[in-house]
Order: sequence, then C-alpha cells, then structure tokens
Amino acid sequence: MIYLFSTTLGQIHYDWDGDICHRIVLRQEPGIKLDHSLLSHADPVSEWLEHYFNGVVQSLPPLAPAATRFQQRMRAALVKIPAGEVRTYGEMAKVLHTSPRAMGQALGANPLPIMIPCHRIVAADGLGGFAFGSLWKQKLLSFEGAH
Repeated sequence: MIYLFSTTLGQIHYDWDGDICHRIVLRQEPGIKLDHSLLSHADPVSEWLEHYFNGVVQSLPPLAPAATRFQQRMRAALVKIPAGEVRTYGEMAKVLHTSPRAMGQALGANPLPIMIPCHRIVAADGLGGFAFGSLWKQKLLSFEGAH
C-alpha cells in the first residue's frame, strides 16, 4: 500500500506492505510539515522518516532485498556514509570495483532513496545526477549539512 509522508522538503510516497518497504518516491511538490498524529497510519517507515527529519539516526526498517548482488554491496557501502558527508562516483566505484558510469546507473536504480542514501554520491566536479532531480538532491544534502 502506498503511504504519504510530508516534509518541508517535499512529499514522500512509500510502498509499505506491513512487513517491508518496497519503494520510496520523492515528489517535486513543496511539502508542508504535517502533524503525523493526524495521519491514520504509523509504521516503521514513517517512524524512520520522522526520526531522519528530526536529525536522529535510527536503524533502518525492513527493506525489500536488493535486486542483484552488486546492488546489495552498493547498499552496504552507501549506508556507511554518514549524513553530512559525500563521496564521488569515482570513490565509490573504486570501493565497489566497478566504473563510475556503472556506479551512476546502479544509483539511479535505487528504489529506496534517503534510506539507502544515494544522494550522498556526487560528481567530482559538481552535484551529479539523482533519479528524483537535482533539486531534491540539493535539498537533502543541504538538510544534512553537506558541503
């Protein structure tokens, strides 16, 4: 089932089946912070997002498994990058023994942005791409205090 989480950065839709989170979609509309006690649904995903947007580090809720072994390794490397820090595509490619282009393609296929923080990977000469647009990437990095 698809649920909505609203933030000052924008709307977040997520697919939670009661056991695992399958997908997160970041919407471009500006969001308005809602009182989540008014929403009818509380689950580990909304709790994690609430903590994240309040600057509290929490362990991830149950997530759908990665589609490939490489994506599994990529996820493990991404979640080790602290909020407020970034790595380049090249740096991550070296860690995962792949090319920066392959790294970018795998990041673009990440179905769980924010939780699997693909926004923390940037180009050597700038922001780089992001499946939900550069505005979302810039807002997330600014929110986390990345320089």
